[in-house]
Amino acid sequence: MTQYPSLHMIIDGEKVSGGDRRTFDVVNPVTGETLAELPLADAADLDRALDVAKKGFAIWRHSTPQERASVLQGAARLLLERADDLARIATMEEGKPFPEAKIELMMVVGWFNFAAGECSRLYGRELVRPVGQRSTVRWEPVGPVAAFAPWNFPLGNPGRKLGAAIAAGCSIILKSAEETPASALAILQALLDAGLPKEVGQAVFGVPDEVSRHLLGSPIIRKLSFTGSTVVGKHLAKLAADNMIRTTMELGGHGPVLVFDDVDVDTVLATAAPGKTRNAGQVCVSPTRFIVQEDVFERFRDGMAERLAATKVGDGLEDGVQMGPMANPRRPDAMERFVANAREKGAKVNTGGERIGNQGYFFQPTVLSEVPLDADVMNEEPFGPMALINPYRTEEDMIAEANRLPYGLAAYSWTNDVQRQRRLAAEIEAGMVGINSHMIGGADAPFGGVQWSGHGSEDGPEGVKACMVLKALHEG
Repeated sequence: MTQYPSLHMIIDGEKVSGGDRRTFDVVNPVTGETLAELPLADAADLDRALDVAKKGFAIWRHSTPQERASVLQGAARLLLERADDLARIATMEEGKPFPEAKIELMMVVGWFNFAAGECSRLYGRELVRPVGQRSTVRWEPVGPVAAFAPWNFPLGNPGRKLGAAIAAGCSIILKSAEETPASALAILQALLDAGLPKEVGQAVFGVPDEVSRHLLGSPIIRKLSFTGSTVVGKHLAKLAADNMIRTTMELGGHGPVLVFDDVDVDTVLATAAPGKTRNAGQVCVSPTRFIVQEDVFERFRDGMAERLAATKVGDGLEDGVQMGPMANPRRPDAMERFVANAREKGAKVNTGGERIGNQGYFFQPTVLSEVPLDADVMNEEPFGPMALINPYRTEEDMIAEANRLPYGLAAYSWTNDVQRQRRLAAEIEAGMVGINSHMIGGADAPFGGVQWSGHGSEDGPEGVKACMVLKALHEG
């Protein structure tokens, strides 16, 4: 059994802890018991991290593509060697089942290897000019990056941000969620062990508003990368605007799933049900609003309720568990509030709707059907194991519901009509659309949303370029 590690920050290669710093209790969501105390940064720690990041950028911006690729590929190999231990740590502090944590770790490995390849593909271009003139366009690293990562993917979110900045030639200060610090520290440590200069990567923790105001108020930071809620994202964007800091914002969603009557319902459910309980629904691209054509509505609703009710919920480190606890006490509280409000508005609870036990943060996989549009859960991201299923008659009505909210991260549709597939691809307003599939991510594919779901992309060539700026050179 992997033991949960002692906690610290990483500044200039030093493991920083102790002293009179404030601390945060990191809790096991299965039991509610404290795993360890996390030291929180004070103003002096943040100033030191900024100074080191400035030095790190001066070093790393001049690194060769081969040097950057070597670090990323070396870290990927180390993560593979440490995979079981790191997946167990992620499960201990976030709650997701061990197999899910292992897949998440493999995603980081794939991203590091892809980003390593991108180091040699950061091409510019030469412009056509009269003889005697030369004009070129080149990409350059933007500068020190401040990256804020949430708790729901404790390995994957830090990996995305670290990999992009390092491949681009930037230094980075990573502030991951205080609920899941050991996972983030392990990803950065693998990069340092693979040869990343200690000045290039820092990890700090602290009171979120204090840390964000301090880092984004510094002229040293030139790029903000944030994954989290729309409310917090808007706040950080305003802070970044004061220093004209470039931003990548991967914010909330409310994933619509359009299910038409020409599909095999069981085939859709075989993918949709486990997609809904993945990470206890705490996924920004989780399928949430099931917009189902009337002729298959009852079969789909009943099938979803049956499958979710049969989900094995428990400690993510136990064999056979399909869904772990929610990550913190705020989440089951929110689920109870959503269920109560939906019931009050007239929604039907087809399965679930309640906490499980009196220890930890477990909540039943839940199906609500015929949910009025004015219910809170139809307008706010539930971020939990809750499927909302409503019937619709026409394709036009279904598309209108999919586009009703100002969120546009991920959307899904299920139909065998090829012409309809093309119409949906054009009409659905989202940064990512899955057609007859819930698999919408990949190291080589841009990941991001539109409208209130943010702007910019992570992953793919676009994820690396997001940490770079263009320069046009004109020579006489």
